[in-house]
Order: sequence, then structure tokens, then C-alpha cells
Amino acid sequence: MAAPRILHLYRCYYPDPPGGVAEAMRQICLATSDYGVQSTIFTLSPKPTPSTLNQPEGQVVRARSWAAPASCDLGGPAAFVRFAEQARRADVICYHFPWPFADLMDLVVRPEVPTVLVYHSDIVRQRWLGQAYAPLMRRMLSSVSAIVATSPTYAASSPVLSDPRWKDKVRAIPLGIVESPQQEDARVLGRLGLTEGQPYFLFLGALRYYKGLHTLVSAARQVNAPIVLAGSGTEDAALRAQAARLGAGNVLFAGQVSDAEKTALMKRCLAFVLPSHLRSEAYGMVLVEAAIQGRPLICCEIGSGMSFVNAQDESGLLVPPENEQALAEAMNTLLNDPALAARLGRGARARYERLFSGAPLGREYAALFHELAAR
Repeated sequence: MAAPRILHLYRCYYPDPPGGVAEAMRQICLATSDYGVQSTIFTLSPKPTPSTLNQPEGQVVRARSWAAPASCDLGGPAAFVRFAEQARRADVICYHFPWPFADLMDLVVRPEVPTVLVYHSDIVRQRWLGQAYAPLMRRMLSSVSAIVATSPTYAASSPVLSDPRWKDKVRAIPLGIVESPQQEDARVLGRLGLTEGQPYFLFLGALRYYKGLHTLVSAARQVNAPIVLAGSGTEDAALRAQAARLGAGNVLFAGQVSDAEKTALMKRCLAFVLPSHLRSEAYGMVLVEAAIQGRPLICCEIGSGMSFVNAQDESGLLVPPENEQALAEAMNTLLNDPALAARLGRGARARYERLFSGAPLGREYAALFHELAAR
């Protein structure tokens, strides 16, 4: 059959600050293009000018975001009109969950093509929103042709995905990243007072409440190596104050780093640490980025996709959430056993190539899109 035309929907996308779901969506579009799939992305933006953008992964169509309560962008009448126009041109519509406004557009427009919902995360923090949204969510989950969980672990542990009303429609396709050449800027090491070849641990990402960074700062006192926190966010001031209060001088705050600085830090760290302790961390794409560089991984076992990306004793180490002693012991294990760190780093890279690279990502999603388009 002809190349299926897939319409992806999510609340934000490039060039606006994208977030993890938007990046995951971009990678799906890039990966499936090698398997005869044409992608269009429909999104909202506070400043949707121009309203149409041509990107390597596909065309981006934007309507205005009028408000974003609880990170749920809401559009006006123009959004429904533009969505209806794009839906008529699509062979399959792919909703990226959670975005309640997309559910509302689906209810009003009622597209006449197969639909799939990529379930990125349970609604964890906004419980009031989850309760109000529940009837619309149940209608959406019942109506779509297929539901994709981003990992087998999340499919099994999510109370929503394991609901018998739609459990049979759920299939797991892991998120991944299409590997591409990356520039490096190693000057960031000097800025942080690090030297080439010096072992250090790295966290990179937004400094948010669910990242478990308070545990990492507490554990730093027991680790005889620098720990770099690269990123910015709402927890920045509190973490700096905690480090000062505890005398954790080996915690280095890099602030927001460029892509080239990120690559340099990733390539040179002894291990990558993601201590997220809440299920708001549904996958941890940054673990995949570290695995690309062949870095051993340390993360928490919370029943989310993190412990699928990072397999215990294959690609890294898993620790209980909010347990500073266990986290420090895992870091010291790798610090004191370079051979183990090297073996786990090779395992992380091999696991990336097998499960999270562009080829399996594109192949699995393309097969699903072709299957739905042929119905």
C-alpha cells in the first residue's frame, strides 16, 4: 500500500520548549520515515506564527494555545477546525497521552480513520484533574483502535493500562532514539573544575520534584567523587541550599548546558544517575541517551520504564527509591570497580542497539501504522 499518513497530536512541540513527550514523538517520526511513513504533527503554541513548519521529521501544524492550566494546553475554535482539516488527510491518528484537550477534539470532530493512543504516563500529581478527566479518558481509551505502552514494565504496573476493559488493545513498544553525530564542547569540564579523565557521576535533566535529587545530594557525602547536576528547574534553589547545609561540596551545579556540553559530559562521566522516586518519571529517555554513549546507569526501581531501560547487572544498577545509603553504595561500587563499570557500560550500549535504537523503534511503529491504515 502507499505510505501511510500519520497525524500525531500533543500539546507542545518544537520550536517551543518541547519536554520529554514531544522529543519521544519526534524520534518516532524520524524512525518511521525509513519505513515508508509520512508524519504530520498537530500541536498548540502560545505564538503559532508561522502556523506551519517543515521539519526533518515531518510537517508541524500549529494552532494557538489560549491557556495551559496544570500543563494542559487549551485551544480555541481554530484548533478544532485545523485538527479536523488534518484528520481528513490522515490514514491514522496517533494521540500522545496525557493531553485531555486532544480527547475533547476527538470527541467533537470524531475522525473517521483508525486511531492509536501512545500512553506515556499515568496522571500522577494532578489528582483533581485526573478525577475530573476520568470519564473523558475512559471514553478515549475505549474508542481508540490500539494503545501503546512505552515499556512492558509500565504496561504491567499501570492501573489504567491493566484495566480489563481495554487491556487486550495494549501493546508495548519501547521508546528510542535515532543516533546521529553530536558535537562536543569539553570546555564545560574546566568550568566545573573537572580535569580530563577524572571520574565523576552525572545527572542531567530538569530539576523537578519527582527526580529524587534530594536523595542524591544526601548520598553525595558518602561518595569520594564529584557529582554533576546539569539542568535547571523549580528545585534548583532548594538543592543548592541542601548541598550547602550538608557540606556536600562535591555536588557541582552546572546549570543549563548546551547540547554540545551535554554530549561532552555524557561521554566522560563514570556513570549516569537518575534517582527519580515517583512514577512521574515514566520512562527516562535520558537513560537511553547515556546508553548511547556506553555509560553504566544507576536508577531507582519504581515499577516504571526506568527499570526496563536499565536492566539490573546488564546495563547498570537499580536501587530502592529515596534510599541514600543504597544509592551511595551503588555509586561507590562502580567507583571502586572500573572493570564492572566498563562491563555495564558495554551492556548499556548493546541494550540500546537491540531495543532502543532507531531501527527497532521505526520497525515496530511502522508495522503498527501499516496494520491500522489497512483496516
